[in-house]
Amino acid sequence: MRVLLCLVVYCGVAAAQSAAVARGKYLVEGAGGCAYCHTPKLDSGELDKSKWMKGAVMEFAPLKPIKDWHKTSPDLTPSGTLFKKWGVEGLLKFLETGKTPKDTYPGPPMPPYRYTREDAAAIVEYLKTLP
Repeated sequence: MRVLLCLVVYCGVAAAQSAAVARGKYLVEGAGGCAYCHTPKLDSGELDKSKWMKGAVMEFAPLKPIKDWHKTSPDLTPSGTLFKKWGVEGLLKFLETGKTPKDTYPGPPMPPYRYTREDAAAIVEYLKTLP
């Protein structure tokens, strides 16, 4: 009976994690469009799926100089800069409040997203699955 109960609990947790990862993938790849800035492009203009969310040089710029404009985007994978610098809590804060762990807003062109805690956690769960 205990084994069955543990299996049911484990399967429930696994299903919830799987649902969170799916939600995070939708928010990152669909609604947020994060890959368009955080993934390098091939010569054909397509996203380089072998470097998915590994950071990229921006292929666009403002017509006039904008203060703090970022020419590159950071690597969003677990081995990347933000996971190492900010950790999970810092990423959650950023996704929920639009502010970095140092309480500053991101430089343009990054918009200050304000996701719910649940959606922010789903995004982080998805990002954790990236190689």
